[in-house]
Amino acid sequence: MAWFFGRKKKKEQKVEQEPTSQVQSESISTTVKKDSLSETHSESQSTIASQAAVEKPVQAVETNPIEEPTSSTEGASTSEVKTETQTSSAPDNGLDEAERYDRGLERSRKSFGQKLSALFTNFSGVDEDFYDDLEETLIEADVGFDTALEISEEVRDEIEFEHVSDPDQISQLIVRRLVALYTRNGSAEDNHLVFSKEGPTVFLFVGVNGVGKTTSIGKMAARFKGRGRKVLLAACDTFRAGAIQQLQEWGKRDGVDVVAGKEQSDPASVAFEAVKKAKEENYDLLLVDTAGRLQNKVNLMNELDKIKRVISREIPDAPQETLLVLDSTTGQNALTQAKAFLETTNVTGIILTKLDGTAKGGIVLAIRNQLHLAVKYVGLGETVDDLSPFNPEQYVSGLFKGLMED
Repeated sequence: MAWFFGRKKKKEQKVEQEPTSQVQSESISTTVKKDSLSETHSESQSTIASQAAVEKPVQAVETNPIEEPTSSTEGASTSEVKTETQTSSAPDNGLDEAERYDRGLERSRKSFGQKLSALFTNFSGVDEDFYDDLEETLIEADVGFDTALEISEEVRDEIEFEHVSDPDQISQLIVRRLVALYTRNGSAEDNHLVFSKEGPTVFLFVGVNGVGKTTSIGKMAARFKGRGRKVLLAACDTFRAGAIQQLQEWGKRDGVDVVAGKEQSDPASVAFEAVKKAKEENYDLLLVDTAGRLQNKVNLMNELDKIKRVISREIPDAPQETLLVLDSTTGQNALTQAKAFLETTNVTGIILTKLDGTAKGGIVLAIRNQLHLAVKYVGLGETVDDLSPFNPEQYVSGLFKGLMED
C-alpha cells in the first residue's frame, strides 16, 4: 500500500453522530438518490430474466451464498417453516455474485481507501490524536459511533501489545479488525429467507416511502418468477399517491398477478383478498407492500397489526418474513428508521437498497452491532437482476478488496 505520505492535520471539529431522535418519514424521498417512482422508470428498459439455481438442503452451519431453490416442498424446520439455500449462478449480464458485489461496493471501497489514506497523511507516530482521527475516519465510513470506538480500542490494544509503529502494518491491522468484526458479528446470523412448509408463503415488506420498497418487491417477484414460483403481489400501500399503479406496473413487467383496491381503501381488506386468492389458486409466494408513514407511528402500527392479523388468521405461521427495506444512501438515518419500525412491528430481516450508489457501505456493520438484525438481501445495481441474497464473505471481500494484503 502506497498510502503514507506524512501526518494529516487535526480537524478543527470532530464528526458528530447523526441525531437518532428524529425519524424520517415520507419526506425521505427528497434525500435519497431516487424515489420509488423514478426508480421504476429508470429500470423500465431492463429485461426481466430468469436465473437457474442448484438446490441445496439447509445445513446447520452455512458457508455458501444463500439463495432460493425452485422447489418449495423439501426440507422443514421444527417450527413448520423451512429455510432454503442456493448456489450462485451466472446472471444474464455475465456477472457472478462475487463480481456483482465487487462492482456494487466499488464506491464504498474507494471512499474507505481514501479515508484510510488520509489518516496516514503526515503520519509521525501513534498518539492520542491518531486514535481520535481513527475514530473520526470510521464514523465517516458510517460504521456507527459505538462500533468506531470498539474498533479503535481493539487497534490500540493490538498496537501496544505488538509494539507496531510502521504505518503500513497499522493500516493492515485496522482493516483486519474491521474484517474480523464483520465476520464475528455475522457468524451466528441467519441470512436465509424462511418459507412455508406447505401452502403459500407470505413476505410482508415495510419501510418509509422512497427507500426502494416497491422496487425491491418487483425485483424479488421477478427473481422468484424466473425460478418457477407462482408469485402474487398485494398492493396494501393504499395511501401514497401512485403506489398501487407502481406495483401494478411491476406486475405487468414481471408477468405476475397483483391484488389491488382503490386508493384510500382499507389495506387489511386488500391483504385479505390477496391471501384468499393465494390459497384458492395455489400461489407459492405472496409479497405484500405496505405504507410507510412513520410521522404517525400509532396509525402505522395499528395498520400493520391489522394486516398481520388478517394474514395469520387465514394462513397460520404467516407472514414468514417481515422485511424492513432501508436505503443505504441515507447512512445513519437508516438506523433511525429501523429503530422506529422495530417499535411498531416484529422485523425479521433487512433489505438494504442502493449500495452501488453510496460510499456508506459500512452501514451493514452498524445494523449488525446496534440492531442485531440479519441483512437478507442487498441492492447492488439498477437492473432487475441486481437484488442479491446477502453473503457476508462476498460483502467483506467487495468492501475491502485491494485494501487487504494476501
